[in-house]
Amino acid sequence: MSSPARICIDSTTPAASVEMKGPAMEPKPVSSVDNALHVLQLFKSRRVLRVADVADDLGVARSTAHRLLVALVQRGFAAQEPVTRAYIPGPELTEIGLAVVDMLDVRGRARPFMTALADELHETVSLVVLEGANARFLDAIESPHVVRVSARTGQVLPAHCVSGGKVLLSILSREAVDSLYPDDELPTLTPQSISTKKQLFQALDEIRERGYSTNELESEPDVSAAAVALEMAGSLAAVTVAAPTSRVPMGSTGSLGVEVQRIVANLRNGDGSTTISA
Repeated sequence: MSSPARICIDSTTPAASVEMKGPAMEPKPVSSVDNALHVLQLFKSRRVLRVADVADDLGVARSTAHRLLVALVQRGFAAQEPVTRAYIPGPELTEIGLAVVDMLDVRGRARPFMTALADELHETVSLVVLEGANARFLDAIESPHVVRVSARTGQVLPAHCVSGGKVLLSILSREAVDSLYPDDELPTLTPQSISTKKQLFQALDEIRERGYSTNELESEPDVSAAAVALEMAGSLAAVTVAAPTSRVPMGSTGSLGVEVQRIVANLRNGDGSTTISA
């Protein structure tokens, strides 16, 4: 689950770029996958689909269209009406749509906090949400420094190995955390990562006490970070600030955490709709 080193160094020499056009650059889609996605797109304009409709739109045999629809039903992306036997959008499509809307909403509400942190601290700021025992990086503002921690947007890492994940875990009850980590031994990304459930519970107690979390080389070498949690209209997320250890050496992440906490608290006081949770 580890990722390559995230320290980024800008070059003043522009890199050469090669633009290639033509059919050779277009990857050929897997026909069955492409057809299934085409069926899902049909739901955008039609409330109900029938086997004959799908076969005509895709230019395939009715038996092929039927197999595609059955596969979508099995995965929850479609459902079959008991009386008409026609196909309608399934619950999984609704869940995905709601999840995307919620993520976009969280990003919009968190952006003022991210901007304030980036403007004052000049380090890379990320927005993190919890997905089970993992932390997903939703958004980022990269540091203007030549040497900086690059954005992790889109990455998913073990929550106990990153500051944003740990501060969100600290909000959960002990029972909830215990259910996320059934084993005493935890996966690690570096030698500094939390490696046991006992260590994790101790770290979460400390985070609850001080109101922020830190990361000293726990997710990758040469990276320090600190995070606080945000509760925004019922949605939970964390804002993290990450810097190379050359600027925030080991032992100094606590000071970074205090600064992150201060900046977020000051902005929160000007906007009563958002509160800090830790």
